[in-house]
Amino acid sequence: MTGRGARFADLMPRFLSAVVMLAVGAAAVWFGAPVFDLLVAALSGAMVWELSRMLDPAAPGGKTEATGVTAAVAVYVFANSLSGLWSLAALAAAVVLLTWRMPTRRGIYAGYLGMILFAAFGLILLRSGYGIPWVLWLVCLVVGSDVAGYFAGRVIGGPKLWPRVSPKKTWSGTIAGWLMALPIGWIFMGSLGMGPGLLLVSVLIATAGQVGDVAESAIKRVAGVKDSSNLIPGHGGVMDRFDAMVAAAFVFLILDALGVLVLISGAV
Repeated sequence: MTGRGARFADLMPRFLSAVVMLAVGAAAVWFGAPVFDLLVAALSGAMVWELSRMLDPAAPGGKTEATGVTAAVAVYVFANSLSGLWSLAALAAAVVLLTWRMPTRRGIYAGYLGMILFAAFGLILLRSGYGIPWVLWLVCLVVGSDVAGYFAGRVIGGPKLWPRVSPKKTWSGTIAGWLMALPIGWIFMGSLGMGPGLLLVSVLIATAGQVGDVAESAIKRVAGVKDSSNLIPGHGGVMDRFDAMVAAAFVFLILDALGVLVLISGAV
């Protein structure tokens, strides 16, 4: 397959996997705790397992699996039994403990591990503390900017964003993702009770998702692998599908902690 057809060859499997994941995710968001919390914890554990096996391929049997299970349990337990700074402190301690077990590449591992765990914690708090509309806003931003970037990158093409790390990413796709965040933010302004400042926050969240995508590509380059795993048959691993969501949720948690949401609430 050549030309235009080749550029869209991966559209159908990408679309189908997105439909399945959105359906499962939507059900979990609707039911809330404990279903949503368990799903987030399970996905976090899977990503930590993938991260561990990529950066420590020589690990003895069972070590990476145990690390993933530990991370999943930590996310669920800490998010549901502790509160405020105690939860964050406990997750930070988990990052230190799990990183200490890594023989090499500890800096990269600690950075991405921390982002996974804190993003998971943030998602659980987002659903329980803010409600369904906020979760939908975050998901729509990540998915919408990704879809816009996908089509713009293949239809418009142009200069690559960072060819050495992520050969398929283009500046046209990146900018399209930013632009898509604006109408999504505008649509959600009323239901979230936010002012125009939500537009800027939406662009920041979309940008964070794009950075998360590139960051995961960089880790795979370091590890010398094409996909984070084969947990999703034919489509790679959990990190390959949720890297943008992890970064977006992580940045949202930071913005919330800084009081940005309070600042833009109802602002005109």
